[in-house]
Amino acid sequence: MLSVSAAVFFAIVIYALLARRTEARSRVNERLTAFVCVVFGVLIASSSWGQMILHLVGSVADAVNQAVR
Repeated sequence: MLSVSAAVFFAIVIYALLARRTEARSRVNERLTAFVCVVFGVLIASSSWGQMILHLVGSVADAVNQAVR
């Protein structure tokens, strides 16, 4: 099983990829960033922290859904 330290590593990589200047980016760079973000999401999804975030986002989505009705 992967540990939280791998998730922290991917969080740092995501920050480094997204913190750069907003100049034209190649498609490979955009795909790499998307892939790293998906892997990060999979890593934190199994942790208690990831479950808390999922519950929070679900609560916000339910509240927005109720407000729209």
